[in-house]
Amino acid sequence: MRYLLPVDGSPAALAAVRHAIGLKLAGLSITVVLANAQEPPHLYEVVLAPDPALLDRASEGAGHHALQAAGQMLQGAGVPYTEVVVHGEPATVLRDLAESEDCDGVIVGAGQPGLIDSGRLGSVAQALLHHAGVPVTVVHAPDEDA
Repeated sequence: MRYLLPVDGSPAALAAVRHAIGLKLAGLSITVVLANAQEPPHLYEVVLAPDPALLDRASEGAGHHALQAAGQMLQGAGVPYTEVVVHGEPATVLRDLAESEDCDGVIVGAGQPGLIDSGRLGSVAQALLHHAGVPVTVVHAPDEDA
């Protein structure tokens, strides 16, 4: 099975990585498309650094940096993966990436447990739940107070 695994470096995203590793350890033949979505530059960034190539390099570097810890975790667990940094509105580009990469599902991190019921699930996770053409598994970050 091939899963899209969006990562932004947050504890919730790393919980999703651990979930994917758990699937592999449970015996599922899994490959991962490890992805980071970089939003378009804000006006302030464009004014400070009007060179589009400079902004692109900075965005690409930030994306690969956000994937580093997750990639190390997957590699250490023997989960095959590819890394992709996409640019644009995160929910849209991640949904499109799941389709273009022929993913069987998406594993996405979200905030604390109970956020779905309270209507405060992250906007990217919420959009993927409603608009992805494949099943979406939402993994919650561990409770920091526990």
